[in-house]
Amino acid sequence: MTVTLADVEAARERLAAVPQIEETPVVESGTLGETVGADVRLKFEHLQKTGSFKPRGAYNTVAKRVCGDREVDRVVAASAGNHAQGVAFAATELGVDSLIVMPETAPQTKVDATRGYGAAVELVGETFAAAMTAAQEYADEPRTSFVHAYDDPAVVAGQGTLGLELLDQVPELDTVVVPVGGGGLIGGVATALRGRGADTRIVGVQAEGAATLPQSLAAGHPVDDDDPDTIADGIATGNVASLTYEIVAEHVDRVVTVSDTEIASATLWLLERSKQLVEGAAATSVAALQSDAVETAPEETVVPLLCGGNVDTATLQDVLTRALVDRNQFVTLRVRIDDRPGVLGEIARIVGDYDTNIRSVRHDRSEAGLPVGKADLVVRVTTPGAAALDGLLADIDAAGYTVRRVVPEGAGDTSGSSEANSLD
Repeated sequence: MTVTLADVEAARERLAAVPQIEETPVVESGTLGETVGADVRLKFEHLQKTGSFKPRGAYNTVAKRVCGDREVDRVVAASAGNHAQGVAFAATELGVDSLIVMPETAPQTKVDATRGYGAAVELVGETFAAAMTAAQEYADEPRTSFVHAYDDPAVVAGQGTLGLELLDQVPELDTVVVPVGGGGLIGGVATALRGRGADTRIVGVQAEGAATLPQSLAAGHPVDDDDPDTIADGIATGNVASLTYEIVAEHVDRVVTVSDTEIASATLWLLERSKQLVEGAAATSVAALQSDAVETAPEETVVPLLCGGNVDTATLQDVLTRALVDRNQFVTLRVRIDDRPGVLGEIARIVGDYDTNIRSVRHDRSEAGLPVGKADLVVRVTTPGAAALDGLLADIDAAGYTVRRVVPEGAGDTSGSSEANSLD
């Protein structure tokens, strides 16, 4: 299998007949540009129909199956979210049925959205692998066709239309930063850019906990990861296809990784500074710039792709909490006190002096080695930032209390004025 510029251009012609699949904007980010020292422009693909780039590849593929030589009445796919919605939308637009097999652990919002685009949804197993196996079995039925999320030339060609669109919007494009899961998006973008003769630097980015592409490039062949672990669930595919691996190996200049902490920080930054709500997978492109994983030059025009915005509310809460912890704005303190009336009020007064709000508080009288008559106040607070936290810790200490900062496992560096401890 292979994908050519002609395939991508043909896909673009097919998509031109679908008004819902629109050209998404490119918006300059002066703040991020100043931070990294380059001309940075964000590609808002999360504003695409269904909330991600997936309808590009899905529609191109389903259209080829329905209008081609094969007699297809139904398409089947396995997905935990974005691909599911893309296939459901494409099938409904083209007048065929769709069945999407999702893991039982899929967020209810994504299940509901997929059904909302016209698909039948079946929940199978606890993992994507189990859903994939079931979907492939359904695809063996007559007049049914399986639509893979990335291991399909038509899917890759459809995603490549984003690359052609980007060249039209930013002719001076020097670097594009592309989130990578199974490699369909970066494979299509690379095919388009190289086919047009662009010498644009193409950088792929994966989460550290799902970094199958760097492992595959090092090994010289695709490598699987049966247990990817990242908050960026949209790119936690656990593998890249042979098709996409070959394209990346030939055309992509560099692949970098970012941590979950960096992804969370980028997600919060995009929400606060660019007013854009994106999923963790999309935020990896900005995280790669903010973490200096991708070096830039002052005159360089850099476009990070924001490839999706379908965020599960519970996941968003976890991501934002993680980012606030790393910014010293959501903090847990353990304060050793005399177990007597009035002490909590004194601690609360000190906290209030720093425009800090108590989110929760409890008395812990069971810690090993705790003297009789003593207790620990475990206080969760939200603060304006590191300076307020430093002042708060200093004043609690000056009032005669021993205070320790409780740092969740995996959190980033904190101010040096407190002692790291495990969450109880």
